[in-house]
Amino acid sequence: MYLSHLSLTNFRNIRQLEWDLPASPIVLVGANAQGKTSLLEAIYLLAIARSFRADNEREVVNWEAAAETSHAMVSGIVERKAGRERVAIGYQCVPSGQGSSDQGFSFSVRKHASVSHARRTASELVGLVNAVLFSADDLQLVYGPPAGRRRYLDVLLSQGSSTYIWSLQRYQRVVHQRNQLLRMLREGRAGHEELSFWDEELVKEGSVILVHRLRALAVLSQLAGEIHSELTDESTLNMAYKSALPLPTACPQDEHAEVEQAAAVRELFTSALERSHPRELATGSTMVGPHRDDLRLLVGQVDMGTYASRGQARTIALSLRLAEAAYLSSLRGDGPIVLLDDVLSELDAQRRAQVLRRASSYEQVIITTTDLEPLGREFLDKAACFRVVAGHVMPL
Repeated sequence: MYLSHLSLTNFRNIRQLEWDLPASPIVLVGANAQGKTSLLEAIYLLAIARSFRADNEREVVNWEAAAETSHAMVSGIVERKAGRERVAIGYQCVPSGQGSSDQGFSFSVRKHASVSHARRTASELVGLVNAVLFSADDLQLVYGPPAGRRRYLDVLLSQGSSTYIWSLQRYQRVVHQRNQLLRMLREGRAGHEELSFWDEELVKEGSVILVHRLRALAVLSQLAGEIHSELTDESTLNMAYKSALPLPTACPQDEHAEVEQAAAVRELFTSALERSHPRELATGSTMVGPHRDDLRLLVGQVDMGTYASRGQARTIALSLRLAEAAYLSSLRGDGPIVLLDDVLSELDAQRRAQVLRRASSYEQVIITTTDLEPLGREFLDKAACFRVVAGHVMPL
């Protein structure tokens, strides 16, 4: 899988771009704040239907375009074994009166997605373009709160399974509705008979999420461990799922075992939910379920979230991302597009070479950097290099 063309209109600092991409390693070089990360953001947006660095989707729209009540568009042609498709996400600016922004103008956006010019929902788009992003923020996979590690699993599994993303979206809605009901029950504004319905819905969708996570983790942990061993001489990296539920740890070996595992998860979830009712009514929030779970990263049985040095955390984060790429490749048959956003500068020469070797095994890897020298002559000789200046991309 690779992207053969990227078209941007009013995206971040890029007013207009038409860029043909080769199916090879690509290096984007330039000073900071020139648009290198924005290019990776746009490509990753086509994969997961959300910006990885915007809290609000209005942030991706060029401010001058927003002031003109214009629109923004990200469109790409993806080449897959199954054929070529054009994937697009657009944002239509809608004025909402005067605000407190620097430009004195506030607005909202309406997002729309399409595949080969046919309208799709954002969730239907996810998985058509598989991509893995390495960024400087990946240290938070090790040091950060559980939400970041849950997001790691959710993004990966959503790209691999439409069933997962649909259950995840429904589960999030159920949690929201159930929390509202719990607060109403606490205030005496609703009857307890309503809770059983939302309990059933929570268990139904949450069990699908848990089963997918457990099965994926059995493969991911092995892949990450092997990669981590290549990058360092430390003990093997292990990934362990941390939940309030006493979940089964054995990986099903056949279809019958998979059915038994799913039934066991549903039963455990139901029992834990019933036990949590008193606490939930006191707090007004759902206390158990996949939205509360975590992923433990262990090296030699030591929890790296607490004890990892910065160098260890960087190596672990790289191992997780490379495992993510390997997992998607084995699952979908098409290797993902690999995006590395200025993550090589902190690595020593040996680890840098190993990461480049692994990443280059995929059809398309795109690397941003402010300095070509750390990449090495051997890698650069087979890469297409482009300079990025003020949102413009030029062959180097």
